[in-house]
Amino acid sequence: MDRKTEGKRRGTTWIWILAVSAVIIALLYWEQTALLYVLGTVGVSALLLVVAMADLSHAKKPIAAAPVPADDAAALGSGIDVIAPAAPRTTFGARTGKKRRT
Repeated sequence: MDRKTEGKRRGTTWIWILAVSAVIIALLYWEQTALLYVLGTVGVSALLLVVAMADLSHAKKPIAAAPVPADDAAALGSGIDVIAPAAPRTTFGARTGKKRRT
């Protein structure tokens, strides 16, 4: 998108914001709360419909890249070719053979 189109969209957005604000302020001034409730309900319903109809399954998916190898600077500096596997994780609270003092 070029800058000219982006500027037009930004201007159009501000015009819509100002117009809707003016309508809401006018309805508040003339105490038309019933109409404000109806417009609010219709607005929220329209927003929910837009979200419900959004096609999120066809969004751009990231390209699956090859896994990045681990950065083992110590192994590279000492001339070791093979990176040692990570230590297995234990669950929280698991005892490793140490007995409790009583």
